[in-house]
Amino acid sequence: MEITYKINQKITVEDAIDLYKRTTLGERRPVNHPEIFQQMLDNANLTITAWDNDKLVGISRTLTDFGYVAYLADLAVDEAYQKKGIGKKMVELTEDNIGKTAFITLLAAPNAQDYYPKIGFETHPRAWIKRKG
Repeated sequence: MEITYKINQKITVEDAIDLYKRTTLGERRPVNHPEIFQQMLDNANLTITAWDNDKLVGISRTLTDFGYVAYLADLAVDEAYQKKGIGKKMVELTEDNIGKTAFITLLAAPNAQDYYPKIGFETHPRAWIKRKG
């Protein structure tokens, strides 16, 4: 198996939703609302994708100013492809493409909170979320 990585490769909303459904992240993303999902894809300004031939097996979706901060909104790897270094590689490629001075910040999914320290992230005790409604 040789995984290839692509930067800002256009993907269809159908392929993206299919991938998210093959991950635990799909439980917390609007996979039943393709119009919202399309906005997620269109408005991320750095997307790294991982491919096994023509099958999308991973995505890193980032919102960044390329100078100070990059918010890693999604890091999703097909469950059948996990523990192969794909997520770690996508984070490395994200770091390589956000600029020399920007840092990555993220909110970990409950099932992934033990993963991020293993690839160099440190925990931060002050994060806040304000949801609509």
